[in-house]
This record gives sequence, structure tokens and C-alpha cells, in this order.
Amino acid sequence: MLTTILFVAVCCVAFTNGANANFKGVASLYGSGTTTLRRALIWGTVTTFAGSVAAVFLAQGLLKKFSGRGIVPDSLVASPEFVSAVAMGAALTSFFATRFGFPVSTTHAMVGALLGAGLAGSGANVQFAALGKNFVFPLFFSPAVAVVLGAVTYVTLRALRLAPDSRTPTLDAMHYLSTGAASFARGLNDTPKMAALLMASPVLGTSWGFLAIALMIVVGGLLDADRVAETLGKKVTSMNPGQGFAASLVTASLVTTASLHSLPVSTTHVSVGSLLGIGAATGQAKWRKVGEILLAWITTVPCAAILAALAFIFVQFLRRATVG
Repeated sequence: MLTTILFVAVCCVAFTNGANANFKGVASLYGSGTTTLRRALIWGTVTTFAGSVAAVFLAQGLLKKFSGRGIVPDSLVASPEFVSAVAMGAALTSFFATRFGFPVSTTHAMVGALLGAGLAGSGANVQFAALGKNFVFPLFFSPAVAVVLGAVTYVTLRALRLAPDSRTPTLDAMHYLSTGAASFARGLNDTPKMAALLMASPVLGTSWGFLAIALMIVVGGLLDADRVAETLGKKVTSMNPGQGFAASLVTASLVTTASLHSLPVSTTHVSVGSLLGIGAATGQAKWRKVGEILLAWITTVPCAAILAALAFIFVQFLRRATVG
């Protein structure tokens, strides 16, 4: 029974991840008027799926990091109750954020869930130093880098006349390629984080786990991404095609680099950061909406921690009731 709960919970994480994150790599295509929301979403979903499949071969480092080893005792990592609670906490956090149209980080949600379930299951045995070094520092550092690179990249491309204000066939092709690369990198970076949760059950093979997660990411993105798409595409900053291309180029470069070095960055933070950097450089940033997004980011970790702790208590109660 616990294996079933674990599998369903991880699939829910993947579904909400797709709903909240599939549009992040292609937001500039829609926001700049290069294509429609639906076409951008399909392109982002297809390339994300390709990245998820490639993660089986290219992202084993992230798979090991998100198993929880080194953060909580190994006996707890091997417990289906703990891993199910982590998945449930992360899924619920992403679900509520998606309902309100906030582009939050599934990575942050999973880090918060690891913390909450770890505290509920082992008390003071959570290794906060390892949590900060392996997860918190890369996650909080990446948006700042993205803001700076977004502004610098756009100013540079503009000076070189590589980021025009209006569409051209060459710009459109480069824009599609860069957003496809960003979405591919997102699949590469996010999928192993969720697949790591399935390692607690020997019944579920890693390759099949990757495939199930990849398919649920696709379904979530196609069925439930509209609210977050509007926020990312239209409400962070106004942009023209050249500005959108610069933002997607920064997102693709940073997330790909992080994935190949097993750094658990958030595509959300990088995507929003690059858009904000360009908005700050052009004076078009919509600061009120940016403030709301930042507030959602700040509350992601504690919300996920609380929900995962409650989920751990619930799953333990369910197991005892079943055994009894």
C-alpha cells in the first residue's frame, strides 16, 4: 500500500511541476508576441519531455542529491513514509501556487518538504549545513545571477544589433531554439529531483520512474498551465522579440550549465530573474507583480515544510491503522 501511495504522490509532484513550470522556458515567446500561448506551451512541453528522457543518462548527480542522503538518517531515507510525505508536501505546495498563478519553484518545494518530513521523522538529526551547501545556496544565488546576466546580455545584444525590436525570420528561429534549449534544460534539471523520491521503493525501477514522471510533466503542462503562463508571459515585464530572445538565451545557458554540474537551481528563479533583468534595463519591469512573486518564493519553503510534516504524521497513522 505504501508503494502505491509513494508512486501516486510522486506522479502528483510531476503533474503540478508540469502545470507550474512547463511554460517557464518559453514565456518570452508568448510575452514578446512571437507566437500564441498554446503554441508556446506545446513547444515548451515537447522540449521539456526530451530533457526529461535525456536526464536518465545525463543527470545522475541530481538523482543522488535529492534522495535525501546526507540530510536525514539513511534509515529515514529508505522509509516509504518519509519519501511519500516529501512528495505530498511538494505536490500540495505547487498545486496551491498554480491555482493562484504564481510561478514557484518545485525545487524549493522539495527542499522545504525534505526539511519538514525530516524534522517530523528524525527531530534534530536533520543536517542543516548539508542542506544549505547542497541546495539553499545554489537556489538563492541563481536568480541574482540571472537578473545581472539578463540586463547585461540584452544591452550587449542590442549594441551588436542582434536583438531588434521587431520580428525577423532569423530572430524567430534563434528565439525558438533558445526557448527549446531552456525547456530541455528544465526537464534535465527537474526530472531527476522527482525520480529520486522513487528510490525508496525497490519495486519501482529508475528508468520506468523517469518515464512516468516525464509523462506526468507533459500532462500537467498541457492541462493546467494557463494561469502561470499569463503571469510569466505578460505580468513580469513588457518585452519585444529581441528582449524575449535575450531572456531565453540567459535562461537556457544558466539552467543547462547548472544541470551538467549537478546544481539544483530553479528554472523559475532563473526565468523570472532574466526577465526582470531585462525589464530593469528597459524600465518596463512590473514591480508590483514581481513583489507578489517574491513573496510566493519566500513562503514556498516553510509552506512545503509544514505540509510535508503533516503528511508524514498522516502516512504514519495510515500505516499503523492498516497494520493494526
